[in-house]
Amino acid sequence: MTSESQEHGAPRRPVKDEVDVVAEETEKPAKGDKKDKKGSFWKELPVLVVVALVLALIIKTFVIQAFYIPSESMENTLLKNDRVLVNKIVYHTRDIERGDVVVFSGVDSWDGEFEMEEPSNPVAGFFRWVGTAFGVVPGEKDYIKRVIGVGGDHVKCCDSKQRITVNGVAIDEGTYLYPGNVPSDKFFDITVPEGRLWVMGDHRSVSLDSRSHTGDPGGGSIPVGQVVGRAFVIVWPFNRATTLSIPDTFGQPALQALGDSSVPLVAGFAGAFPLVLIRRRRRSRRR
Repeated sequence: MTSESQEHGAPRRPVKDEVDVVAEETEKPAKGDKKDKKGSFWKELPVLVVVALVLALIIKTFVIQAFYIPSESMENTLLKNDRVLVNKIVYHTRDIERGDVVVFSGVDSWDGEFEMEEPSNPVAGFFRWVGTAFGVVPGEKDYIKRVIGVGGDHVKCCDSKQRITVNGVAIDEGTYLYPGNVPSDKFFDITVPEGRLWVMGDHRSVSLDSRSHTGDPGGGSIPVGQVVGRAFVIVWPFNRATTLSIPDTFGQPALQALGDSSVPLVAGFAGAFPLVLIRRRRRSRRR
């Protein structure tokens, strides 16, 4: 059979030529192309770094932030140089609870536990900001403590067994209190103002907590608005990685009932119900 090319008088290309064409089309890129790709990567790298920093800033500002533990005030729950993650949105969905470990800002109020030198120049200041954002260095005025009392609570030290009481209910702090420490070596008796918190470190003998600020506005309590978020997990070092849950002692039914702001309303309805029932019975007898 005669091919179409032969019919038109065109000579047919040898098979070898066809193979050569394919080989030319599938040749590897020239060395110059590799250099161009490497060059484009290095050009894009600064953009990627900036984008990563911007995303880290957004996450740090609104969602989760890493914090560095600079002191011994929360031992042995948290050790010096630990890194924790702090949930910054949890208190938009629930109230701060007794037993929570919270990070809060002490700007214009608390100081004394840990002092940092001012950056010597803007570059050092920038790297400190980056280090703080990633939990590599401690924040200048950030503190971490355990919430013992919330607004309206009557917090007192101590009962006959040297236990702190909240609304008259003793809390058992054996699971988190630093070994050998007493609940408090200072007497205090305070009703926490609404919108504030009474906070204490787990290592009571070294912690400069609410007890050390009783002469400040609020009687040593801190404003809820100064709370950054709830520390919920230790992420560094890896061999200490664990979650930070609320100790069982803060789940005592009596403690929850006494401190619940809805209790007066519930009690009011409970007291009103029998009165209404008695009144109805008297009316029915008269009829």
